[in-house]
Amino acid sequence: MTLKPAFLLTVLILLVEVAAGLAAHSLALLADAGHLVTDVVALGLAWFAVAQARRPADARRTYGYHRVGILTAMFNGATLLVIVLAIGVEAARRLANPQPVQGGLVIAAALAAIAVNAFIALRLHAEQANLNVRAALLHVVGDLAASLGVVLAGGIILLTGWLYADPLISIGIAALVAWSAIRIVVDTTNILLEGMPKGLQLATVHDAIASVRGVQGVHDLHVWTISPQQVALSAHIVVAEEQSAAEGEHLVREIEERVCERFDIVHTTIQVEACHPCTDEGLHGVDYHNHPHRETR
Repeated sequence: MTLKPAFLLTVLILLVEVAAGLAAHSLALLADAGHLVTDVVALGLAWFAVAQARRPADARRTYGYHRVGILTAMFNGATLLVIVLAIGVEAARRLANPQPVQGGLVIAAALAAIAVNAFIALRLHAEQANLNVRAALLHVVGDLAASLGVVLAGGIILLTGWLYADPLISIGIAALVAWSAIRIVVDTTNILLEGMPKGLQLATVHDAIASVRGVQGVHDLHVWTISPQQVALSAHIVVAEEQSAAEGEHLVREIEERVCERFDIVHTTIQVEACHPCTDEGLHGVDYHNHPHRETR
């Protein structure tokens, strides 16, 4: 399923929930509609970002446009946190001054939202390897769970008349939204800071390269995430001085195959050093510079 139909279906449910929430005076339903606003933004931006990510690399963006999706995912996380704050403030106000709520209308609108969001979530699940699509999926799944909470609030009010159920369920929805937002922000921040992919240790990659026959040393090793589908590696390897250029090239190919097979690293830049290897062995950060330039006067 493309993101476009998901976007249009979510807009439709948003309009239904806003109308029903205002008619029923339900904060839980309006909170769910507020979450749907972020779903609309998330799906719309994800739709845009996926199209941008397909653009080929050019002279200005040599890695392509994969991080358009990362930036939009981070924006989505930030919008969710704003919604959490708004829901919390209104819930506190209603706890102090409960408002009458039409439970039957709340349940009907929430059930419609559950049906549509379940359909969208199932369709998007197959594409969740893309972080931007996963961010949009988290919005949809979060709203699905929130809609279940709305049904619960409506049922309690309808059966018992206990009006506090509406703001209390709204607070629960806000907590769910906050959890989704934090996960998105953490993942996108790691990528923007050139962080290691989840579950991968730099020392493990170092040892895998160093164990290749013919490699005498590994240093200046860097592994970073361009996007969840694009992991890059750069490294210097030390080989025997008598090794030929052809043998060095075969060695580089063997290393590339190993890191791709074991760690799914698809983009590698490997520098072979024989006659003039760097003097220091180890894993250096980007601020470390071991190739001195000629002094200018």
